[in-house]
Amino acid sequence: MAVRAQLSTEAIGLWEPRIRPVVPEVELVAFDPDLGRIPGDPPEVGWLSVDVLRNADKAFIDALIAAEPLRFVQSAGAGYDTWHYQQLLARGVRLCTAHVNNVPIAEFVVREVLDRFQRADRWRAAQTARRWEHHEWREVMGSTWLVVGVGAIGGAVAERARAFGAHVVGVRRTPDGTEPVDEMIGPDAMADALPRADVVVLTLPGGDTTRHLVDAAFLGAMRPDAVLVNVARGSIVDEHALVAALDAGRPDFAVLDVVDEEPLPAESPLWSHPRVVVTPHSSSGGHGRFARGADLFAANLRRYLDGEPLAHEVRA
Repeated sequence: MAVRAQLSTEAIGLWEPRIRPVVPEVELVAFDPDLGRIPGDPPEVGWLSVDVLRNADKAFIDALIAAEPLRFVQSAGAGYDTWHYQQLLARGVRLCTAHVNNVPIAEFVVREVLDRFQRADRWRAAQTARRWEHHEWREVMGSTWLVVGVGAIGGAVAERARAFGAHVVGVRRTPDGTEPVDEMIGPDAMADALPRADVVVLTLPGGDTTRHLVDAAFLGAMRPDAVLVNVARGSIVDEHALVAALDAGRPDFAVLDVVDEEPLPAESPLWSHPRVVVTPHSSSGGHGRFARGADLFAANLRRYLDGEPLAHEVRA
């Protein structure tokens, strides 16, 4: 019997021509929301593609979790700390994450830092007021970046920061020696590195061990002119402590692509704080991630069928 794979209608429509040549023997079947499952026999494989995750398609996800005999699921995301991933792992399903978002997230981080360093808001305000005003600005060349969590995303950030001439200090619990940084330190040395960092970028996993890692003490150790960028999980930053620290003048600015409660409540002071940029969990929005995700799913499905090790498999 052919292996059946559950995909969304959108994923099949867009990417079947890219996937099928790699795994011609697999039956790619679209989830039917009216049936609440795929037609026919249940799937052995599932793909949580970008559209499924973006739309929080609970019907698709619930059907996949309940499928028997489900054996392998490929996710389009890098994290696996949410409820549906934990249920899959608890069932013994092989789960693979995707590191296809590192390119747009790294580009987003660099853009946001440049925007603050160059004070592009002043140019925009002057143009709106039709004023011809010059201002000096800060260069990335010679700055120090502290990248907390040097996995695929943190590594991509580090590569781009170094291309601008920044000195990058990476923080990783278990480095493998391939990280594209100028210095590598462990979490225990992070507090000593904070006072010399012009930019602090959070790219580490969420979870109980990292909740409110960025607290009052962390923020108090930062430079008064430092920029904090969080593209990891909102739970990592104590938002009350952050607002208090910004009001006290340390750090200078915060870029938050993720927040503890999403969507961010309308009454949150982060919306209107003059030294905060809030973006709606959108740093991964580059178009190239779609094709990279489809290629990864096809390649990992090929490995699964051939009994080879899977790329980015989660070890529960």
